[in-house]
Amino acid sequence: MEIASGTVLRLADDASVQHVGDGAVVLLARSGQLYTCNGTTEAFLDKVDGARSLDQIVGLLCEEFEVDKGTLDEDMAALATELISEGILAASGA
Repeated sequence: MEIASGTVLRLADDASVQHVGDGAVVLLARSGQLYTCNGTTEAFLDKVDGARSLDQIVGLLCEEFEVDKGTLDEDMAALATELISEGILAASGA
């Protein structure tokens, strides 16, 4: 699945993010699967709200971290694709 920059992202209905210590975990209620997040994934998921597009999320991350937008565009699209395939995120719009 190709994620377009205008794709609006939200957590899947049965996914929840919990901040623990200096990181975060994602719990999928239907399967009981628990995922640990690195700092990048945690920062990304913090900005996923069901209203922001991938491009808007990348813009916020660019303000937060000193990183090239082109690189971040590619990396976050790949991350979003992976999180959708794992059932953590859902996408709408394009």
